[in-house]
Amino acid sequence: MKIISYTIIFLLFVAITSCEVTDTVPEDAITDLNYWRKTDDLKLFANNFYITLSGPLATYDIASDNANANSPDNRLFNNMTVPGSGGGWSSTDWSNIRNLNYFMTHYQTVEGNTADINQYVGEIRFFRANEYFNKVKQFGDVPWIDQDLTTMDVDLLQKPRDPRKFVIDKVIEDLEFAVANLKDPSAVESGRLHKYAALQMLARVCLYEGTWMKYRSLSGWETYLQKAVSASENVMNSGKYDILKGNAPYMFEGFPLYYKQQFIQEDLTSNKECVLPRIYKKDLLMNNLSRSADGGGRGISKDFIEDFLCVDGKSIGTSPLYLGDDSLQMEMTNRDPRLRNMVDNKYLPYYLDGSKLISYPVTDVAVDKCPTGYMASKFRNPEPAQNEANQTTYDWYVFRYAEILLIFAEAKAELGTLTQSDLDNSINKLRERLDEPDKFTMGRLTINPSADPLAIVNGKPRYGYTVSPIIYEIRRERRVELAFEGFRWDDICRWKAGKLIENPKTMLGITVNDQVISRYIKYNGGSNPFSGRTLYNLTDWDGKAKKLLMVFPNMNRVWDDKLYLDPLPTDQLTLNPNLEQNPGW
Repeated sequence: MKIISYTIIFLLFVAITSCEVTDTVPEDAITDLNYWRKTDDLKLFANNFYITLSGPLATYDIASDNANANSPDNRLFNNMTVPGSGGGWSSTDWSNIRNLNYFMTHYQTVEGNTADINQYVGEIRFFRANEYFNKVKQFGDVPWIDQDLTTMDVDLLQKPRDPRKFVIDKVIEDLEFAVANLKDPSAVESGRLHKYAALQMLARVCLYEGTWMKYRSLSGWETYLQKAVSASENVMNSGKYDILKGNAPYMFEGFPLYYKQQFIQEDLTSNKECVLPRIYKKDLLMNNLSRSADGGGRGISKDFIEDFLCVDGKSIGTSPLYLGDDSLQMEMTNRDPRLRNMVDNKYLPYYLDGSKLISYPVTDVAVDKCPTGYMASKFRNPEPAQNEANQTTYDWYVFRYAEILLIFAEAKAELGTLTQSDLDNSINKLRERLDEPDKFTMGRLTINPSADPLAIVNGKPRYGYTVSPIIYEIRRERRVELAFEGFRWDDICRWKAGKLIENPKTMLGITVNDQVISRYIKYNGGSNPFSGRTLYNLTDWDGKAKKLLMVFPNMNRVWDDKLYLDPLPTDQLTLNPNLEQNPGW
């Protein structure tokens, strides 16, 4: 397994052994002889890995059925090739695991309070679990190594890949240690890992692996989903977290932005929906989230837009409230308020002009702006200062309570143990947040929902297989609630649902008709932004013929199951003959 750099390990080995040979403590350098002594040493070491937690990024979900960039994604169009090197399996790609294992073989010399020591050991094991979970998602089987390696450990360096189930069970062991040893949030600094963050990660891992196994007919999947239920219930029963409406929402033409406001909060440290924040402070640590949220050659897909329910809780295929899509305004009327909270429209303020909220009447449909005409604006802040380069200062959710509720509902539905009470304590709490006085009261989800006619695409189940209406609705709720937070591709993989991306609407945008063209010309300086753009002709599910804005002319997507996992680079297969390539590559 030459993924681990001999050079780096050799230099580290020389430095450590030379200290042992001389048996002296250098006064001008940090070595193993003068480091692993106090709990602050452990804290400083653990601090280095917080960067590996999720951070603000506007491009989450672009490589999925939720959205498109203005150039074809290699995976979705099956244009990936086996890399010669790198590809997520190089020495640097495994350096975090190497360093985390180094901690695990050296911290025992530290003297101090056991609970304090175990806090940092719990953090390290959490980070190791996170690293290995990401490796399993990317490659499937990977070699599990939990010891400090040297160049003499030839057998370990050349070992074959361990089965993914073995590795996932080790990941769960690490997370269960973290749950048992990380402190309560009240006992650690804001933004530091704690017991409930570890529980949420444990629930996430178990849901992923349980559904991965179930939809591939692998035995034992129930155990993982039961663990997902248990971990999520532990967080829910703590009473520490809740689903909130954003504080002091921006109001534009009478339309509040409760959902959007939750994602542009300056301080999430006391927000009960935030299980773990990544904290930003003006002039100390800032990011580019708000500025990068607008366009940038990215656009939401028509398929995603159509998944939003109407306010009566019914799909656009069954609700009498749906007005059609002849214009964006019609399309958003009577729909789930999250639609206009996260997609650019006339009721979503663009920025503040002094104290006056304003909004653009049309979305820029230029290919380098928003090629579908549906612009993702979930993380955009109206304040001008937040939209300067790298000047965004509001916090980011590393772990959000909404995910816990969705994990709980999905795991119980997959196990066949879901009740109406479970739905009321999970999915319907998310919908209650959307209620807007004098405007909308979002329909609650019942245990036996009606089947959605849009679950069939071109005569075939959209997932490539049929699921029960309740699982279909829970998946829809997850897609909408967690959109652009980085979950969608993982969901497609664990559900074995690659067929989703074959739907042409995953590459299509807004309806383009005479009325739409006229409006765009009016607000586009008299020019027609659709000139030269390709339009896709289709007869829709309702029998209506229409033209939709197309991102990739004359291109179709055909799914191949090999794409659920990445290929191993050829140089690693040569260096370690015990490694085997992933199926299909």
